[in-house]
Amino acid sequence: MHQQSSTSAPELFTWEFATDPYPAYAWLREHAPVHKATLPSGVDAWLVTRYADARQALADQRLSKNPAHHDEPAHAKGKTGIPGERKAELMTHLLNIDPPDHTRLRRLVSKAFTPRRVAEFAPRVQELTDRLIDGFAERGSADLIHEFAFPLPIYAICDLLGVPAEDQDDFRDWAGMMIRHGGGPRGGVARSVKKMRGYLAELIHKKREGLRQDGADDLISGLIKASDHGEHLTENEAAAMAFILLFAGFETTVNLIGNGVYALLRNPGQRARLQESIAAGETGLLETGIEELLRYDGPVELATWRFATEALTIGGQEIPAGDPVLVVLAAADRDPARFDAPDTLDLARRDNQHLGYGHGIHYCLGAPLARLEGQTALATLLTRLPDLRLGADPAELRWRGGLIMRGLRTLPVTFTPSHKSPEN
Repeated sequence: MHQQSSTSAPELFTWEFATDPYPAYAWLREHAPVHKATLPSGVDAWLVTRYADARQALADQRLSKNPAHHDEPAHAKGKTGIPGERKAELMTHLLNIDPPDHTRLRRLVSKAFTPRRVAEFAPRVQELTDRLIDGFAERGSADLIHEFAFPLPIYAICDLLGVPAEDQDDFRDWAGMMIRHGGGPRGGVARSVKKMRGYLAELIHKKREGLRQDGADDLISGLIKASDHGEHLTENEAAAMAFILLFAGFETTVNLIGNGVYALLRNPGQRARLQESIAAGETGLLETGIEELLRYDGPVELATWRFATEALTIGGQEIPAGDPVLVVLAAADRDPARFDAPDTLDLARRDNQHLGYGHGIHYCLGAPLARLEGQTALATLLTRLPDLRLGADPAELRWRGGLIMRGLRTLPVTFTPSHKSPEN
């Protein structure tokens, strides 16, 4: 058993902590690597902060993703998981289930969500990126979260799923509700989730009918067609799947772009190296750079909920059956036992087995899409707005409250006004 150190544990989940949680995580890694904490919701959970323990926990079959294994009625009260997903019958998605259901669903979804599909989508992501930058390039200032990092993955995932253009602004509104209420009252989020669920069910129904005629090639059509030994996704499963691809795929990318640009603006030497490399037509530093930005200040601070199905030991700490376990990816990815100079941003870092996309059977299915969007967004911003500067004192920036994700509410920037992209 670890003894809590005589120096008292830092205060977690305050506004100050949200701004820079890394010193608190360093303390926990050293003094209480598996630490029981009371979360803002009132639920008690174990926080796992060391890299080796985190990697083990992420792949441990005794830690279930299914909230039915939580020994408290807290899940029934909606205090864990995504607000509203239970009522909206969206529970059967990949983040909430274990094998064998997880294996079957993931295999079906992998058939529709292939690396080839993502690669073919690259020109569309470039087009969306340029269109959004066109919207503010001539102005000389922008809020990169609301005008760029937020709409880009929403429109991209809508296109990929096959949401008709005329409905995409509704999606943008629902997604905005989810983000805005992320750290506050859950009612607004639950309402948005319900609307999105209703819309997806209708869209899937329409596409299933239409598939006989038009042979569409979007992701929802792919989900409907994907079959495994004659097994298909039910309409409910397809709706839950489309929802989780949207939910998991958009806020993470908003934060990857936002946190990534912010880290580059705070590290001018690294940013200059990246700009030179991109200008020279190289991709190597951009590729390692995205992975390093994920490690250094990634979009997902804590991995999603896990519940102990039996008593187990992690990092010398006994964890009773039924207890929730949260793996702190942000702490593990700065563990000096695994990474040299972990608090330094090094875009050329080679040995970078970060846990930003998770590890094990729940390794992020959307990682190729996130990489594509992140690389395209950063390369295009740095090319088209080469003198991008932070438009506010870092001390004035606010981070969104909320447990799982880490991201800025706003990111004001200034730059020399430029013309629209040459293609337009």
